[in-house]
Amino acid sequence: MSETSERELVERCRSGDDEAFRELVDRHKRLVFALISRSVSNPARVEELSQEVFLRVYRGLPYFRGDSRLATWIYRIVSNLVYEERRGERLPEISLDETSADSDMPRFEPGATDRAFDEVEIRDRLGKAIARLPLRYQLLVNGHYLDGMRYEDLAEALQLPMGTVKTHLHRAKRLLRRMLERDLH
Repeated sequence: MSETSERELVERCRSGDDEAFRELVDRHKRLVFALISRSVSNPARVEELSQEVFLRVYRGLPYFRGDSRLATWIYRIVSNLVYEERRGERLPEISLDETSADSDMPRFEPGATDRAFDEVEIRDRLGKAIARLPLRYQLLVNGHYLDGMRYEDLAEALQLPMGTVKTHLHRAKRLLRRMLERDLH
């Protein structure tokens, strides 16, 4: 969406145009749902959180200054909501310093030769490995590699220096590689 049409859409939403808000939701619902569903395993909760994001967007539009892209601002809302949701949850996270071979991570013993099945299984293993990452890395990996967000937008949305975003993504990739290699051996 061009900057001008994005700005016009926001202004129409601010003026109470319900159709404009429906358009805003339609343009961003895929991104919101994808980001949340990669961090929250309960499908019903994913739906509820997606609705909560757009409720927060609706309430926050009068305060949206337009300094960043709308998608960046929405990503920030999603990341805050996911952090709130997971705050009470204690899912196992993998330490970046973990190098022990006696880790309790599951191992993958390949046995199938069906290429399509192998691809589905690898995608599934990657998704599960991403879910074992610390939450800040999950959000970055999902945002950048799976949803195509730019480094600049991630840095702005998470209020992190660009170098930190790149470093965290590099560490997350390295950790994912180690996790997947262990699973395959």
